Amino acid sequence: MPTVKAKKKCCRDKPRCKKCPVTLKRLADLGYADRESRRVFLVMPKVPKKVMAVARAR
Repeated sequence: MPTVKAKKKCCRDKPRCKKCPVTLKRLADLGYADRESRRVFLVMPKVPKKVMAVARAR
């Protein structure tokens, strides 16, 4: 699983970027990522497009 480090603060883009802390937390809640530490997540290599769209929605 690739490791992704979340940004410190959301950039308020629409849709949210892939390294946004909110996006990564939503992926973790949906079961597609595991939280390793406060800002580091282990993301599954193949996240379905629809799941990523839901996680990035504003």
